Amino acid sequence: MTVTRIGLQLPAFVFPDTPDDQLFERISATAVAAEESGFDSVWVMDHLHQIGVVGPETDPMLEGYTLLAGIAARTHQVGLGTMVTGVTYRNPALLAKIVSTLDIVSAGRAILGIGAAWNEGEHRAYGYDFPPVAERFQRLEDALRICRVMFSDDPAPSYSGRHHSIAGALNNPKPVRGRIPILIGGSGERRTLRLVAQYADACNLFGDLDTVRHKLDVLERHCADVGRDPAEITKTKLASLVVGRTYEEARATAEEASRARGDMAAAFLAAAIMGDADTVGEQVAAHRAAGLDGLIVNLPLYADLDQVRQAGEALAKAFS
Repeated sequence: MTVTRIGLQLPAFVFPDTPDDQLFERISATAVAAEESGFDSVWVMDHLHQIGVVGPETDPMLEGYTLLAGIAARTHQVGLGTMVTGVTYRNPALLAKIVSTLDIVSAGRAILGIGAAWNEGEHRAYGYDFPPVAERFQRLEDALRICRVMFSDDPAPSYSGRHHSIAGALNNPKPVRGRIPILIGGSGERRTLRLVAQYADACNLFGDLDTVRHKLDVLERHCADVGRDPAEITKTKLASLVVGRTYEEARATAEEASRARGDMAAAFLAAAIMGDADTVGEQVAAHRAAGLDGLIVNLPLYADLDQVRQAGEALAKAFS
């Protein structure tokens, strides 16, 4: 099962001339435009403050699962997930219940995107413990096992882990499809990709194509160690995408978008997929040749609905 081939991530909720009471209407219109133009999934970040590489931490930031439930009511086909849930923000059994509820609300379109969490500042601000990295990965494994068993047809699952346990945790109604796909975000070779091989239906990577090829080789070795066919795992990459009627138009838009990135401007321009539809198609083909099954993309901040549609149509053509 391919979890996603063409995903749109919405990393920011700042739109020119859009007051707070119209913010959801603007976001849902973006999701509808994405669905209509060829995107097969929509993602939001699971953050409590805006992150520095996107904008000031005081920018608007909506709670991810509440927002996805609203988007579910306005869309009909796209998968819906967080890119990605920080494991420390919610008790794993409650997380399984939340994602199962999203699956019911969306008629079977929920995806659990999850990772070990990294934003120490958010933890401190909201009063969450921020354990050392080794413990966060232990908690991630507990969460993966708890969610997997709570998504199953086990009527009253139990599990005893290192940091989290359940004892007859009822999860009714069960997910619509019988199981909810799990995507693990991150590229850590020793722990993250090992957990992908053991538990995930999908992974989301970062980096240039040489880095992606290397990470996929590492994942394949972990799959061999645990007796898993790597073809069972959907491999995606998070990337920035800028589409224009010409390459020059796309480049100008990308340069304007990069100004909000501060010290990361040059890196943004170097890594972005950009150009007209044909040029974007060539770059997508190179990503697929590197071993990726799909792309999850950010568009420039303040992208309008026409830009969303143009991006979806370009990617749909590239993946056809």
